[in-house]
Amino acid sequence: MRVVAAVSGGVDSAVAMARAVAAGHDVTAVHFALSRDPLRNRTGSRGCCSIEDSMDARRAAASLDVPFYVWDLSDRFAETVIDDFIAEYLAGRTPNPCVRCNERIKFAAVLQRSVALGFDAVVTGHYARILAGSDGPELHRAVDQAKDQSYVLGMLTAEQLRRSLFPLGDSPKAEVRLEAAALGLSVAAKPDSYDICFIPDGDTAGWLRRHAGERSGEIVDAESGAVLGAHQGTHTVTVGQRRGLGLDRARADQAPRYVVGVRPETNTVFVGTQGLLAVSTIIGRGASWTSAALAEETACLVQIRAHAAPVAATAEFVGEEVVVRLVEPLRAVAPGQSMVLYQGDRVLGQSTIHSTSR
Repeated sequence: MRVVAAVSGGVDSAVAMARAVAAGHDVTAVHFALSRDPLRNRTGSRGCCSIEDSMDARRAAASLDVPFYVWDLSDRFAETVIDDFIAEYLAGRTPNPCVRCNERIKFAAVLQRSVALGFDAVVTGHYARILAGSDGPELHRAVDQAKDQSYVLGMLTAEQLRRSLFPLGDSPKAEVRLEAAALGLSVAAKPDSYDICFIPDGDTAGWLRRHAGERSGEIVDAESGAVLGAHQGTHTVTVGQRRGLGLDRARADQAPRYVVGVRPETNTVFVGTQGLLAVSTIIGRGASWTSAALAEETACLVQIRAHAAPVAATAEFVGEEVVVRLVEPLRAVAPGQSMVLYQGDRVLGQSTIHSTSR
C-alpha cells in the first residue's frame, strides 16, 4: 500500500514508520506544522510541535530513506482545536484537545488529504490495535495497557479504521525504544511528550486567563449558599478541582472542598465536599461509533479520561443522546469530557458528556 506516515518527531511515530517500511509499504513521511509560532526547542517532556521536533522527524525519515514533507495545518489546528478549547471552557465545559486533534486534524484533514493524493492509509505511532471483526475492523486497546491510547481514538469511524495503521499496538514501549536504538534512530532515548501541546508549561488556567481574559466572580458553597471567595473566571476551573481555588476559610470539619459545579451564565463556581461529585447517570451528545450504533441497552465499560480506570455501566442510544447508567457512582465527571465505551478491550464508540445526575 501507499501510506502516509504521520511523524511527530518522537520515538513512537519513527518506529511506526520503520515498521511500515519493513512491511513493504510505499511510505511517505509527513510532519504536521500545527503552531503558527513554534518554539525552537522542547522543554524536556513538555509539549511537542517545536522546530526541534520537526528536525527530529526529518532525520528519522532520512535514516530510513523515506521522502519527507511538512504540511502546514496551523490555521486549521487553531480554528478547530485551540479556538474550540477556549470556547468550551468559556461555556463551562472541560474539553479534551487530544481527542479533538485526532478527530479534526489527524483523522479528518490529514486522512482526507492523503486519500485525495492517492494514498491508501495513514500510519501513526498510537498505541492501539485494529483487529478484524465479523462486521469489519474493530478498535481495541493496546497490549501495553500503560501506554494504551484507544481512549483518544474512540471517535474513529469504521471507514477511518479501514484506512489507519497502528503498528505499535502489539508492542510494549520498552521494546519500541530498543528497536529505535537498533535502527540507529536519533530519537531512541527522546522523552515522551505529555501535557497539552499548545500549553507546554502545563499551566492551563494561566493560559486560559491570557487568551480568554479574566472575569472575577463568586465561589459559593453548594449546600449553604454562602460566598466563600472569588475566582478569576469560570473558564479557569473544572469540576473535580481541589487545588488553586484560593479559599482561606476551612470547613468546620476540615473536609477538603472541590469544584462541584460551574455556571458561566451567572459567573459562579460552586464548591462542596467530595460526596457531591458522585454521579450515577451520564448523558452524552455528538456520538460516533467504530461500527454500528448501539441498538439497545448494552452492558459495557465507560472511561471518562485518558488515564482513568474504566467502570462498569449500561449504555443506550436514545435519539441523539447516549445514556450511560453506572453500576457504581463515579466522581468528578465534567461536561465536555469525552466518554468512551468499551466491551472488554474493544472500543464501541464515544460521546461528549453533556450532563450528569446523581
